Amino acid sequence: MAERTGAAESTGKGENTAISAHGLRKVYGKIRALDGINLMVPSGTVMAFLGPNGAGKTTFVRILTTLLSPDAGQASVLGHDVVRDAQAVRTLIGLAGQYPAVDENLTGRENLEMVGRLYHLGGPESRRRTGELLESFGLTDASKRRVKTYSGGMRRRLDLAASLVAKPPVLFLDEPTAGLDPRSRLGLWEVIEKLVKEGTTVFLTTQYLEEADRLADNIAVLDNGRILEQGTAQYLKECCGGDVLIKLRVADRTQTVLAADLLGTLGDGKLRSVPETGEISFPIIGGTSILAEVVRRLDTGGVTIADLQLRQPTLDDVFLSLTGHTAESSGEDTAQAETGVRSGKRKKGR
Repeated sequence: MAERTGAAESTGKGENTAISAHGLRKVYGKIRALDGINLMVPSGTVMAFLGPNGAGKTTFVRILTTLLSPDAGQASVLGHDVVRDAQAVRTLIGLAGQYPAVDENLTGRENLEMVGRLYHLGGPESRRRTGELLESFGLTDASKRRVKTYSGGMRRRLDLAASLVAKPPVLFLDEPTAGLDPRSRLGLWEVIEKLVKEGTTVFLTTQYLEEADRLADNIAVLDNGRILEQGTAQYLKECCGGDVLIKLRVADRTQTVLAADLLGTLGDGKLRSVPETGEISFPIIGGTSILAEVVRRLDTGGVTIADLQLRQPTLDDVFLSLTGHTAESSGEDTAQAETGVRSGKRKKGR
């Protein structure tokens, strides 16, 4: 499917471009981690890269944060080429990777003050900025404890705080809430929303549909190194999911194939069935009167319905429609990409 860019211009949050990429490619042996990525992110917005492990999300972040050079194509951050002007880019960005890059043997306060010194903020300014961030991220009471005693959610918050010490106008978050409990994830979402209100541009990679739906102004669906579709969450749902979605389950799973055949023409080629569970779903456009036809066809064919639902499509439905699998399933990122992100912030801060 061709990439879409028109819907990305509908946010109305500013015309300046914070991040741009044209024809980015990266190959690891026989694996095409990126296969011609084109993307534009307006300043002051949140762009979400949505895709499973192995889709190319981390590789893309590594290129944009100067940790990796592309094999072809061009990318820039706030007008600075990520290859030719790498040093300038590093002064303008913050990066929080999939794994917290903080020193477990230092306290929370010591970690942030160390980052401030690496950015040459000076002692007084580093201490002042550290105090602000500890309070903002709810870590003041734990600031004198060694990080090895922190919970996973606390480490994530500290890592995000470290990426903000120098007040970067562009922030890259590579699956920042992966592995967190729901409460910690909600807390990080609130922090991200506050940053965007203050003018920060956020580039977010995630496997979580709910996360992209809540935070992102625009979403790019990525799989096998290519953008399959992009736009606002509403645009993607309308484009790939129909007005509403019919989802049903047959009483006898052995009749799933029969039921799918009876309803096939109603799904406009987008009907999906799961024989193991007896579930069938397909998008419809133009109202809900089709429900009666669904019931009539199955009743005529001798198929009993155990459950029948009519609901709005979700991003999960969109992703399944585009890729044939869910965002939380499949593959692994390359070892090179994982290692690079894990050590990325320290390299950038030097």
